[in-house]
Amino acid sequence: MTRSLHPLFEAIAAATTEQSLRFRVMDGVSEYFGVQRWGIYLLDADNGLASVDTKGVSATFIEQYQKVGKAVDPVLAYVLKYHAPAHEALVLPPGAWKQCELYKRCCSTYDHEHIMTGPLVGRGQLVGTINFARIGHVPAFDQLDLARLGAVCAHVSARLAELSKPALVPNSVKCRLTPREIQIANLVAKGLTNAEIGAELWITQNSVKQALKRMFRKLEVSARTEMVTKLNDIPWQ
Repeated sequence: MTRSLHPLFEAIAAATTEQSLRFRVMDGVSEYFGVQRWGIYLLDADNGLASVDTKGVSATFIEQYQKVGKAVDPVLAYVLKYHAPAHEALVLPPGAWKQCELYKRCCSTYDHEHIMTGPLVGRGQLVGTINFARIGHVPAFDQLDLARLGAVCAHVSARLAELSKPALVPNSVKCRLTPREIQIANLVAKGLTNAEIGAELWITQNSVKQALKRMFRKLEVSARTEMVTKLNDIPWQ
C-alpha cells in the first residue's frame, strides 16, 4: 500500500519560517518517493538560485548542472512550460534518456538513473523546484509518483506564499521593534518556546531571552501573554 502523504502535509503546514519549511521537506520527503538524492532549489527575482538544500548531491554536480546541464534539461523545460511535475520518461521518447545531452553532460557521471522535478510556484511564476533522482538499477518514476509530487509541491508553494506575506504588525509598534524583534513577537504569538524560537531563527536561547526583555521594556509589559495581548489589541493600520 502506498504510504499516505498526510504526515508530510501536516509538517509543511506547521512550518513557521521558510528555513524550517525547507528542513521539514528535506528531512521527510525521500521516504515517500524511494529516492536516494533530492533537493529544493529556490529562485530569486532574477531567476537565479536563492538557496539550495540537497541530500546525497555533491556541490560539483550542482555546479556542473548550472553550468552545462540546466540549459539542456528537458524535464526542467517541461516544468517551466506547464508548471507541472515531470520525469524523463514523460518528456522523452522511449530509449532517448541516455542519449540526451543532460544525461551525457551531468547525470551519467553521477549515476542519476531516473530524475523527476516538480514546480514551486507563486504569483503565477516558478519560484523554485523540488528535484528527485534515483540511482543504480531501480524502477523509473511513474504516474503515481508524478501525482504525489504535484500534491507536495502544491502544499509547499502555498506555505511559501503564506510565509512571504509581511507580518501583521501595527505601524505604531513597528517604530518601536526591530525587524528581528518583530520576528520573535510573531513566533511568541504562535506559542513557540524560547528554545524553539532560537532554533527557528538560528540564534541562541539566551539571545531570545535578552531580546524579549528589551521588547517588554519597549512595549511596557512584563510577560509574554501580556505582550501578545497588547499587540493584538492595537488597531491595524
